[in-house]
This record gives sequence, structure tokens and C-alpha cells, in this order.
Amino acid sequence: MLDRSGEAVFAAVLRAHSLRATISSSASYCDRWHDPEPATDHGTFHLIDRGVCWVQAPVLERPLRLEAGDLVMFPHGAAHAMCSAPEGRESPGDPRYSTMLCGEFDFSGRRNPLLEALPQCLVVRERDSAMQFRRLAQLMSQEAQSGVFASQVVLDKLADALFVMAVRHHLEHASERRGLLAALLDPRLARVLAGIHTQPGRDWTVATLAQLAHLSRTAFAQHFSAVLGTGPIEYLTGFRMEEAARRLADPRCSVAACAEELGYRTEAAFRRAFKRVHGYGPGRLRRRAALAHAAADVAAETASVRP
Repeated sequence: MLDRSGEAVFAAVLRAHSLRATISSSASYCDRWHDPEPATDHGTFHLIDRGVCWVQAPVLERPLRLEAGDLVMFPHGAAHAMCSAPEGRESPGDPRYSTMLCGEFDFSGRRNPLLEALPQCLVVRERDSAMQFRRLAQLMSQEAQSGVFASQVVLDKLADALFVMAVRHHLEHASERRGLLAALLDPRLARVLAGIHTQPGRDWTVATLAQLAHLSRTAFAQHFSAVLGTGPIEYLTGFRMEEAARRLADPRCSVAACAEELGYRTEAAFRRAFKRVHGYGPGRLRRRAALAHAAADVAAETASVRP
């Protein structure tokens, strides 16, 4: 189970990368049907509401049968198809209809260690899920059927929670974990990651991070790289730059202040690191954010004077 260090890291990664989940449709099918979904550059998911259906995909060894309350998620947007049954796999007693909530999710930023740690396909079975997950699925189904004011807004908010609960289920029940999810369950690495994510501006070195892990510098660097696929300083820099992008989206945050808060002795060193990671300088991000805020202000002002 996750300890407090792991929870702090999980929350910090979600905050830095701004999860955006939406329910795109409430679909109903009957008789024999086949609905292909092309590959996308964002994650997709289907929450089965009623009936029985199947999912098949190149990333799956075999088609999977899904029942009411099951969730199937493709975190990396893999192509797949939902259908009443693959050829020759239909059972006589299966319901001849299916309803489901279909959605998608995306993150801001470039390199997301949480997303990288997730498999191509993630399934949460209703029969294996926690009570909270089942209640959330039921609430989403009821909200989708209600048709009341702001139901789409409510569903999108609930979809955020659905994603987090699905990842938590995977973290607790998966037979194999990799990357960030494996590190969160390693007390030594969890302490290190908590330090990085809660104090990104501290003057971290391999030596000080190794002290948190209670390992020698060499053993720590090797263990960190083996689990997370990158060195500790590279990971630190990547998180700092994602955090910098999030902070600089606020016009009130200057480049100099951001550099100092994130542990850079000079603004020039911060600018070089930012451009190396993002491919463009912080000034470009600031200008883009300023234009977005100005457009939002104009829209709000126009709405306020509309009769």
C-alpha cells in the first residue's frame, strides 16, 4: 500500500500535469454491432453501464468480455473496437443490448511519468473493485440518464475521479508495476520522489537524494535509473520544468521568480534548462499565456455587457 510519501508524489504529479477528463458520449447498442475506435493522441475509456459487450485491440492478446460496471481504459490511445461479440464468441444467454459511457482524458506537459507507467490497456472489473469505485460508476450512470442542468459538467468532474480510482486499483492489484508506480511502492524511492516533488527548489544533488534513500550514491543512482528509466537529476530537471510551465502560465509569475523558486542560481541557467526540455524558451510560454488571459478577459467583458 502507498504510504504518505507515495500519496504526496501521486498528488504532485497530477497537479503538475493537469488531468483533463471528459465524457464524450453515452452510447446505446442492440442486436449485433461493431464500433471501431481509431488510435488517438489522448487516453480513452469505456464504462459499461448495462448489458454485456467485448473489446478487442492489437495491444490485447485476446478479446475481453465486459459486463455492467466494468471499465476498460486505453491510457495511450491505442486503437480498439467495442462489439457485441467477436466472431464465434457470442453466448446464447448474453443480453442483446449494451449501454456505456465513453470518454477521454489528457494531460498537460510533455513527459508524464504517471502516464508512462500505465499499460496499454487497463481493466477494472466491477466484481473486483472497491465499494467507492462501484458507487462512483453508479452515480455517473444516474447522472448521464438524468438529463438535468449541468449534467455534462458533473460527469466530467466525476470522470477525473474515475481515472484516479482506476489508477489506484491498478496500483493495488496489478501483478507487475513499472516506472513511477513501481517507485511509489518502494519506500526508499518514495521518500526521494516526495522530496523532489514537494521541494523542487531545494539544492538537490545525487548525494543528498541518496541520503533520503539510505543508499550509497552509486547504489542509489543505479536503483533509481533501473526503476524509473532515467537518472535522478534528469528526473528532477524534468519535474522542475513541468512545474515551471505550470507556474509561468500565470502572468503574475515572472521568469526570474520562477527560476529562484525552482532552485536555479541564475535566470540564464533556468532559461537554458527550460528550452532544453520544452524545445522553446519561457518567454514564448509567457506571451502565449498573456494572450490567452487577454482573450478570456475580453470574452468576460463582452458577456457582462450583453443584454
